[in-house]
Amino acid sequence: MAKSEKSSRQKVHTLLVELGRKEGDGLPEGATGAAMVCYATGVDEAEAVRETVAVLKQAGLNPLEVSGYGTLDERLAEGHDIPAEERRLMGKALKQNAVIVAQVTPFFDGPDAPA
Repeated sequence: MAKSEKSSRQKVHTLLVELGRKEGDGLPEGATGAAMVCYATGVDEAEAVRETVAVLKQAGLNPLEVSGYGTLDERLAEGHDIPAEERRLMGKALKQNAVIVAQVTPFFDGPDAPA
């Protein structure tokens, strides 16, 4: 298959990745893990998930679970409101054939958790 054929089949998938802790992961002190919203390319969701997990592991993170929320077209068909900034990041992921981390939310437990 020619490269242009494969790249034309690429779609951007919205993924929610749950992270556990790992030494040197860069998450804030006291965090028990985090959630990441990522936009990742793939010919299907399974490929996007594999690529995302590989990139996050290479970056020293500990992905535990990945949930897929669909492509832009699928999300629009479900009635999601997709802001311009989110669409821009999706376009960047597609253009660069990349995994884009759009948001990171650390998790904290216990009495020392920030309010």
